[in-house]
Amino acid sequence: MIRILLADDEDLLRGALASLLALEADLDVVAEASTSTDAVRLAEQHRPDIAVLDLEMPPADGLRAAEEIRAALPTRIVLVTRHARPGVLRRALAAGVSGFVPKTTPASRLAEIIRDIAAGKRYVDPDIAASALSEDDCPLSERELEVLRETRTGASVGEIAARVHLAPGTVRNYLSSAMTKLGVSSRHAAAHRAWEEGWI
Repeated sequence: MIRILLADDEDLLRGALASLLALEADLDVVAEASTSTDAVRLAEQHRPDIAVLDLEMPPADGLRAAEEIRAALPTRIVLVTRHARPGVLRRALAAGVSGFVPKTTPASRLAEIIRDIAAGKRYVDPDIAASALSEDDCPLSERELEVLRETRTGASVGEIAARVHLAPGTVRNYLSSAMTKLGVSSRHAAAHRAWEEGWI
């Protein structure tokens, strides 16, 4: 019997997937979580063979939860996502994630992937792998990347300025330039996009 932890902040999706996987004779969903924090706690409590984690789960993200689980347990990780960026795939593989699948994967196919991963194999969705091979060059300067990296920590403009030794107005200019280049409307969206692409 393969013991599974399911973690997704969308209750309907998680519940439906748990019900479908429960129909498989060799799969047992031992715990369900709606946050990355609960995923880590429940993994430590139940010690599942496989943890199926939503990449975009609050309060942190599924990748951070995967790293924490992998650091503490031999549990194998499958990350599920709506949109996969090349940088996230690279980070996931570096963190020891065994599977990377889109949310459009049918439950029956996910069950097969879980069995393969439990047997020691890895699985990366072909479309996600193809996008990683054809990733875009980074349009941002080193300074823009530096201020976006600090933005990811939740720092204010003043705090970022102090950390990177620039005036607050200069930091705002770099953030504005990065937002324009990436076509987004906030510094947090720019930082998230740069993180997804693997630039920071």
